Amino acid sequence: MSVRQAVTSPDAPAAIGPYSQAIKAGPFVFVSGQIPLDPGSGQMVAGDVSVQTHRVMQNLHAVLEAAGCSLDNVVRSTIFLADLNDFSTVNEIYGGYFTAPAPARATVQVARLPRDARVEIDVVAYLG
Repeated sequence: MSVRQAVTSPDAPAAIGPYSQAIKAGPFVFVSGQIPLDPGSGQMVAGDVSVQTHRVMQNLHAVLEAAGCSLDNVVRSTIFLADLNDFSTVNEIYGGYFTAPAPARATVQVARLPRDARVEIDVVAYLG
C-alpha cells in the first residue's frame, strides 16, 4: 500500500493542474488550496470576497468529508488573500466554520491567485 492516498470529491472542484484535491498520509489529510470554483461548472462563483470565502469553505468541507473527516479535524490552515484589506471579512466568515479550539493558521497577502480569486485556503486535518 502506498504511503500516500489521493482523496477526491465530486462535490469540490476538480484539480486544475498536476495535484490532488487532497492526500491522506498516515493520520493526516493535506488538502490542496481551494479557490472559489463552483464544483458543478468549474467556474468562479460570482460575487465579492464574502461569497468567494463561503464557496472556498464549502469546497474544503467536501474534500474533508471525502477523506472521512470534517472541518473539526483541521489542525492547520493557510489563508491567501489578494488584498489584506479583505482580512476582517474573510476572518469572520472563516471563524464561523470552526468550533473551538480554532486551528493554527497563517494569513498572507499574495500578488495574485489562480483565476484572479480573492481568497484561497488550504488545510491540514488530523484523523487521529
